[in-house]
Amino acid sequence: MSSRTRQRTIAREASISGVGLHTGREVTMRFRPAPPNTGVRFVRVDLDEPVEIVADITNTVDMEGSMRRTILEKGNVRISTVEHVLATVAGLGIDNVRIELDSEEPAEPDGSALPYVRLLREAGVEEQDAERFYLRVDRPIALQENGIELVVLPHDGLRVSFTIQYDNPVIGTQHVNFDVDEDSFGREIAPARTFALQNEVDRLRQMGLIKGGTYANAIVVHKETVESDEQLRFADEFVRHKVLDLLGDLFLVGLPMRCHILAHKAGHAANVKLARLLRRYAEEKHGPTLKLRHEVLHASNVDINFIMKIMPHRYPFLLVDRIIELTETRVVGIKNVTINEPFFIGHFPGHPIMPAVLIIEAMAQTGGILLLSSVDNPEGKLVYFMGIDNAKFRKPVLPGDTLRFELELLKLKTRACKMRGRAYVGDDLVAGADLLSMIVDR
Repeated sequence: MSSRTRQRTIAREASISGVGLHTGREVTMRFRPAPPNTGVRFVRVDLDEPVEIVADITNTVDMEGSMRRTILEKGNVRISTVEHVLATVAGLGIDNVRIELDSEEPAEPDGSALPYVRLLREAGVEEQDAERFYLRVDRPIALQENGIELVVLPHDGLRVSFTIQYDNPVIGTQHVNFDVDEDSFGREIAPARTFALQNEVDRLRQMGLIKGGTYANAIVVHKETVESDEQLRFADEFVRHKVLDLLGDLFLVGLPMRCHILAHKAGHAANVKLARLLRRYAEEKHGPTLKLRHEVLHASNVDINFIMKIMPHRYPFLLVDRIIELTETRVVGIKNVTINEPFFIGHFPGHPIMPAVLIIEAMAQTGGILLLSSVDNPEGKLVYFMGIDNAKFRKPVLPGDTLRFELELLKLKTRACKMRGRAYVGDDLVAGADLLSMIVDR
């Protein structure tokens, strides 16, 4: 699941002011650099106590009633119409940024993502000393309902193929296909502006929405003409804006993706449903090792089934029963020592003691889980020992003991690493060593 690229944030603070499309309220937004593994966090600074909302699919509201916009919510606090900002962050390859705003809705200068692209490019983008992780699909994932189709296919890169079909002759049928990167996003997708049919405009106004909508920040489509302060930027600007919305909504999956997305007549509600499907797929595929932009800590209590999925060892040489803590640089594993261990038959009859070399082996297997959880296709990798330094054994380990192994990653270079391990029974340190190892293909 990992790809050896670095996370990115903006180099310096940047701000923009304007009017929210639906609320019509003035808003000032400040984009601030953020540490690795922060993700995108919106902060409502207009409240008595600032409220921070992570841009994540778990924080979205019911899309069926959101009316052509994507909304984040925490408690009774909302950030609405976040899709253009998130598309910009996704398109420019930015992982971590704090966005402070003094209203419920981001500014909508011209109905596209282009003002945000210009703002953040001027602020600059810089790499951080932390790895970026990707979601790579290995099977088709599909969503189909009411004539809407979204299909995600395996692909080495990010490609979007989008088709729209409108009865309105001004729009008609439009199709685009983009290999999305920072350049193509800024040039081909970001400038595309939001649009609405005239009858939609009337309905939205009756609902008290689009109070900030003008011909400067939206295209209104009539039966035979369009109304806007400028001509269409592309002949197929309408479908390009749909791609823009899709990229913003899929940012909420929680990590950048490598796949081919085929979309037909999709909008925000379907996009968010697809984002939920992709999150569930990521959770099922990667389980406790899933690393999101904003949450790199792994889940605790990794059971034996997951251990056996990524570790090649089997009876009688699998010496880890459970992982109770797993982060980017630390792992804690458990080995329950019973009298049924096969090595007690000969070590020693009448005086069973766990061999010191097997304590080190169990420690190393625990460290191997830390390493294998950080790579793509761990089932296809092995961890080889390269060296053991500073090994010390302080107390014997007996049947009935529960060994707890605590390992910290000291150095990682390409596929070689150094870890410091300690073994405990209760609070007693029974063994320790520095382990050198390397990840290799099976």
